[in-house]
Amino acid sequence: MPAINHVRIQHVVLSITAVYVLILALWVGWIAPYTPRGTIPYQATGLFGLFGSSLGIAFLLLNREPKVDRQLRRRGLEGWAHIEAVRPIERTGRYTELVELDVTLTVPGLEFREGRITYEVSPVDRALIAVGKTVPVRVDPRNPRLVLLLP
Repeated sequence: MPAINHVRIQHVVLSITAVYVLILALWVGWIAPYTPRGTIPYQATGLFGLFGSSLGIAFLLLNREPKVDRQLRRRGLEGWAHIEAVRPIERTGRYTELVELDVTLTVPGLEFREGRITYEVSPVDRALIAVGKTVPVRVDPRNPRLVLLLP
C-alpha cells in the first residue's frame, strides 16, 4: 500500500470543495429560483451527495499505486533480492521509515547485479525487510535500474 501523501490529499479536498462551492453558487443564483419550490430539497440533497461521491472517488484514486509500479507488477521480470544491509534514512510518518537497502539481485535473463534500493518500511514489513532475508522483486527488462520490492 502506498504511503499517505497528506499534501496531495489536502490539495484534492480543497480543489473539490472549491468546485463544489462554485457549483452551489451557480445553483443558488441561476437554477434554484426557476425550479418548482417542492423540488429544491431534493436538488440540494443531490448536490450534497455529488460532493460526497466526488470526495470518495478522489480518495479511491489517491490510494492507487503509482503508474510505474503498476506497470512493473504486470510486465516486470520476476526475481529475488537478497538483503545485505539496511540503513535507516529518515522517518516518513508516524510509523513508517525510509531505509536504504544494499541488495544482490537475482533475475533470470539479466546479469547478476548488486545495488541499492530506497524503500519505505511499514511496521508490517519490518520483519520481512531485514539483513539476510530474500524478498521477491520485479525488474523492468528495458531499464534494470527500476526495481519494485514485493515484500
